[in-house]
Amino acid sequence: MLLLLLTGVLVIPLGLDLYIPVPVENPVTSEKIDLGRRLFFDRRLSRDGSVACASCHNPDRAFSDGRRVAIGVFMRAGRRNAPALINRGYGRSFFRDGRAATLEEQVLKPIQDANEMDMTLAEASARVRLPVEDISRALATYVRSILSGNSRFDRYISGNRRALSREEQTGLQIFRGKGNCTACHVGPTFTDEQFHNTGVAWHEPSPGSGTGGSFADEGRFVITRSATDRGAFKTPTLREVARTAPYMHDGSIATLSDVIEFYDRGGRANPFLDAELRPLALTDPEKRALAAFLRALSGTMTR
Repeated sequence: MLLLLLTGVLVIPLGLDLYIPVPVENPVTSEKIDLGRRLFFDRRLSRDGSVACASCHNPDRAFSDGRRVAIGVFMRAGRRNAPALINRGYGRSFFRDGRAATLEEQVLKPIQDANEMDMTLAEASARVRLPVEDISRALATYVRSILSGNSRFDRYISGNRRALSREEQTGLQIFRGKGNCTACHVGPTFTDEQFHNTGVAWHEPSPGSGTGGSFADEGRFVITRSATDRGAFKTPTLREVARTAPYMHDGSIATLSDVIEFYDRGGRANPFLDAELRPLALTDPEKRALAAFLRALSGTMTR
């Protein structure tokens, strides 16, 4: 295995040099990971038996699905892009709006969502013949075991100066400097676990409509009711980012190059735009170098 099991922690030999926090009431065991993995692929947890957790979080796509928005039972479309489940054991809150405080809480929500799996917890429990608590703890434990590390970037910062090409090294410098990417994508997990308004959800009014702009999705604001959270969404990890297109909470940006262009413009202006967003004036070679570095964040994944 790519991880070692200890009471209360996961030790990950993937170049991350971090312990994953684990709740005392849900210690990690290999048996629980195995059960969680089976449940993750079990279509019985959906109303029509057509989807499982893995339908929107495909291991072959770094646990994303390649769609603009998630598609659930009876081909119902969700509102948001399915986030990659890479290194979520490090998370401080879950979902793009942070509405779940723990993985044990988060893993049960898609089962109950009408646009995803559309089951009651009692029905799900009866179908797989397990108590709801066991479903929750096993799925959460499996998600904690989904890890990515040992990328060429990791090998580079561990001392192998040949692990990144010159262009990728230039991209790393831009990522840390002129690109200001580390304002949000910071640390070994490449996310600050915070919420930011980049303007993706902002819609300008049609010319001559006489109305102001508005948010198609108000993001974190729906949870906190704080005006400063309007249009704000959780910073995603950049681990395996080359495998998880399309991008943003609504899947509206198709490629890494398009994402870089979006941030080079300074995001999309709106009354609550994050203070860190500003035009970058990157040259074409700098944009290519930044994209090359981002692709170097793909590494070894557990499944």
